[in-house]
Amino acid sequence: MKTIDEMLHLALLTPDQHHQISAWIAHAGSPEEILKMPAPLWQAVERASAVMGIDEDLVRPPSLDADDIVRG
Repeated sequence: MKTIDEMLHLALLTPDQHHQISAWIAHAGSPEEILKMPAPLWQAVERASAVMGIDEDLVRPPSLDADDIVRG
């Protein structure tokens, strides 16, 4: 939900799209149910995800200096 909220904050989703997507996610009982979201809502999420670079973040290999990260 945080990502959907950020998409709204960045004006990548309309308030109505945000409401509909949030409601769909809230009522979905499983990831499979979320995948059944209506196509126009998925398209809105995909467009916003592309602008935010979410797909690139998910497929980016880990940094070679990741061992230097301080873990708390």
